[in-house]
This record gives sequence, structure tokens and C-alpha cells, in this order.
Amino acid sequence: MNSKYNRSGGALINVEHVTKKIIHSSGELLILDDITFVIPEGRLFAIKGPSGSGKSTLLNILTGIDRPTGGSVTFAGQEIRYMSEDGMARWRGKNVGIVFQFFQLLPTLTVLENILLAMELAHAMPRKLWKDRALECLKLVGLEPYAKRLPSELSGGQQQRVAIARALANDPPVIVADEPTGNLDSKMARQAFALLEELVDRGKTVLYVTHDPSLADRAQMSLELLDGRIVNHASFSLNGSGSYRSVSYK
Repeated sequence: MNSKYNRSGGALINVEHVTKKIIHSSGELLILDDITFVIPEGRLFAIKGPSGSGKSTLLNILTGIDRPTGGSVTFAGQEIRYMSEDGMARWRGKNVGIVFQFFQLLPTLTVLENILLAMELAHAMPRKLWKDRALECLKLVGLEPYAKRLPSELSGGQQQRVAIARALANDPPVIVADEPTGNLDSKMARQAFALLEELVDRGKTVLYVTHDPSLADRAQMSLELLDGRIVNHASFSLNGSGSYRSVSYK
């Protein structure tokens, strides 16, 4: 599995001055306040912070599930904020694989069928390649022998691995995981997170949200949110040789 973009360490996602406000009967609620950062290609990137800090809202904006009130999100040079709903869905299907906290596997479909459905929705590759690709993804997560089982016949850790395989099905350059170990025991959590780390070694950019400091510390880059603002940011900047060096901002 190769990334669709060259793994040069260049900027893949640029977030500039993003804000998110919600207007309701009692007034205006500011969820995200002037968020700016860069995610280079091929990095393991964590968004951390306590509950209510704006992590999930930011993740939804980065994946096009939600839209910012202000600012911009640019993915490989393409601004995604103003895409139509259909355009956004097509873009997301080809460019972002999402691993949900609660797996969100359809219970009446087999493991293989859950992955094939993701491929059918995106149409990112010819239909004749779908089954082989789906089985390849299951092999990567160690679950090819379970292809014909229903999700209810799997453990929580196995279901999370199926969710990772599904996220990989269309070979997107970015994998996004929302609290990927939140519903797993410690052993299964270690295995699931090791898979995400392996994906970075294979050229993917992996972005994950966590409130667990031990998981956040395993990222190559991270930012911390508190009350919708960045309070700690480990980022990369170009040095004189044209390569990236790590810089921390607080």
C-alpha cells in the first residue's frame, strides 16, 4: 500500500485561522478559536485535550463532516471548505479513511461485505479489484480468515481491526481515528495502536484524537486543545537545508 502522494515530508494539510461557532437561542458558543497548524505527509499526528476541548469538532472539520465558521482547510493544495455536499463526499471517500470509536460496522453484513460497501460508496477503483483489495486489507490487519464472519462474532479488538481495514480499503493518503482505543482493553488497545503506527511506516498520514496522555506521547507531532484553543503545539518548520526540524510552541 503506497500513499497517493510522495512521502517527502511536505505539508499535506494546512489549517489556517479556523473558527467554529454555534448560534442558539441563548447566544453564541465558540467551539474553536483561531486554530492554525500544518500536518506534513507521512506523520503520526495527535490531537489531545480534555473532554469538551473541541477535539472532535476539529476532527470533523478536517474530514469534511463539519464545516468551519471561518478560516480554511487545504488538503494537498485543495481548499475543502466550499465543496458541495456531493463533492465533499466524493473527496472524503478517496482521500480520508475514518476509524470510528464505536467501530460502526453494519451488523447484518459480513466483515468482507462491510469493507466492500466502503469501496462501493467511494468508487475509487474498478469494481473488479474490490474483492482482492478488501482481502488484502484484511490480511494486513491479520483478519483474512474472518472475512465471512459477522461483526457480532468478533471481539472488540477484532472489530477495531476490521474498522482499520475498512478505512484503508480505498487507499486514502490520510487515516483519521477518533479515540481509536477508547472501547478496548489494554492489550487490544496496544495492538490497535501498533497497527496505526505501522500504517505510518507504510507511507500513510495518521491523525488521531485522544485524551490519553500515554497515547498522545507516541505521536511524532501533536497539538493540545483547551477550551477551543491550541495551548501546546509540536510542529515542523523548514531549516536552511530545506528539510523539516521539530519545533515546540506553548
